[in-house]
Amino acid sequence: MSIKTICIYGAGALGGAIAAKLANRVGNDATVSVVARGAHLEAIRSRGLSLREADAETPLDVHLTATDDPGTLPPQDLVITGLKGHQLPPAAEGIASLLKDSTRVVMILNGIPWWYFHRDTRSGHAELQFDELDPNSRLWRLIGPERVIGCVAYQGAEVINPGEIRLSNRGRFVLGEPSGEMSPNLEAIGALMTSAGLSITTTPDIRDEIWSKLMGNAAFNPISALTRAVMTDIMADPALSAMVGKVMNEVRAVGEALGARFTMTIEQRLEHSRHVGAVRTSMLQDLIGGKALEITPLIGMLVALGRLTAAPTPVSETVLALVTQLDRENRRGS
Repeated sequence: MSIKTICIYGAGALGGAIAAKLANRVGNDATVSVVARGAHLEAIRSRGLSLREADAETPLDVHLTATDDPGTLPPQDLVITGLKGHQLPPAAEGIASLLKDSTRVVMILNGIPWWYFHRDTRSGHAELQFDELDPNSRLWRLIGPERVIGCVAYQGAEVINPGEIRLSNRGRFVLGEPSGEMSPNLEAIGALMTSAGLSITTTPDIRDEIWSKLMGNAAFNPISALTRAVMTDIMADPALSAMVGKVMNEVRAVGEALGARFTMTIEQRLEHSRHVGAVRTSMLQDLIGGKALEITPLIGMLVALGRLTAAPTPVSETVLALVTQLDRENRRGS
């Protein structure tokens, strides 16, 4: 796979960090562009993109092509999306405008992605689509699940000022084909991102990684939004930490019903969570910023897949109802 043109579509905190590291790496060997919007876009255009890494004394500053109109960019060899699940369907046409026959699309998503059941051999639901994730199958039709390389990110990132991004940890990324193949494209993209200083692992079991991360996201994101508490405070409260454990148990039950395999017990996951630190989840960041919350991929689909598999999710259903109303009120107030 020849990668000479790269576009990061959605260059917010995580997408912007990847764009900066790739632009710093490829030099004249390839071109890196970003699709962004608002004050963040204007700052990137005028001053460039500044990345403050957790272990670096000075920021990484890069200049690259930035636009809010993907139609002004040529077709790309590689597109990396930094959008959240609920932001993807409205961007389907824009992403599609960047595609040529050979383009691959790395989709960095939390929760259950729209392509989840494409070439899935374990669940018994191969090619099943959910309108909640992909209304009118826009992503499925315009982008196509066959182009996708799944990506699970373990990277804390935040836009601290327009054009400025801060990483809170070293982070890592797991890439995988929906088919489970260890394809040449997968290896080429993994090698490129590794050469840019990103910690990359490729896997034949990307769905297991999706469920492993969802165990934390489905619990901590909505609970943090409902309580406005960081992770250390949630885990320090016996009632809240017990609720986290109950949601994690429901995630595990639904995931296993669909063929997922978990390497950590709930007790091990809870113990790990006690040492993560005073992390402000992405949903809490969005709540404070008055943005729409990423509910459906994280907790809504857990409930929907629980119904599909007859795995009970009573605690998650309660959390879903509460955080959905919180989102409505928060956006009305904004």
